[in-house]
Amino acid sequence: MSSTSLSPNYSHAPDKSSTCVKLPQRLFTRRELIPHEKDVLWRIERGAVRTLTWSEDGIFMALGYWGAGDVVGHFLTKVQPYQIECLTSVEVSIIPAHLWHQYNDAFLSHIQDSEEILSIVNLKPMSLRLGKFLIWLSKKFGRDVEQGRLIDLNVTHQEISEVLNTTRVTITRILQEFEEQELLLRYKRRIILRSGNKLLKNTAKNTV
Repeated sequence: MSSTSLSPNYSHAPDKSSTCVKLPQRLFTRRELIPHEKDVLWRIERGAVRTLTWSEDGIFMALGYWGAGDVVGHFLTKVQPYQIECLTSVEVSIIPAHLWHQYNDAFLSHIQDSEEILSIVNLKPMSLRLGKFLIWLSKKFGRDVEQGRLIDLNVTHQEISEVLNTTRVTITRILQEFEEQELLLRYKRRIILRSGNKLLKNTAKNTV
């Protein structure tokens, strides 16, 4: 393992549209829900969250994963029910409505990430869907280490299944196959992708 520290780091380039106005901030703990407050958006300064909804049967469906630099909030969706769940400890800035126009870059990024996740969820076979999602996570939350690209976020098999519209058992099985094919490594509850290109090439051949 590389001597590089594996402590979480979800930093993006700062939003160029932001100003020097000092925004009030709040801290949330892992698994805490960021509340729905009228005329407020939340800019993530540190940590990671996921947005999700659920069916009448109580089946959770993850809508997106967001990290530092991203803006989230109930105003950005018409989906109901809707929650913003902290996957780590999270620090956010509170953006009042009269300052929203200064965060156009973050809004565009939100749309682009949402559409990319939607396109991944509709891929077939499931191995390709999972492979694409892991690559997406590695770009958004990853960093290079000696063995490949570390996804610096602890995402459970159940949480992955809630994004990709499948079962936890299926995700576990395909991840084991990826590991046997030496496409990824496990490091403490995290995943290291050996090669994104090789992963896509291999998964495209499968018919899971």
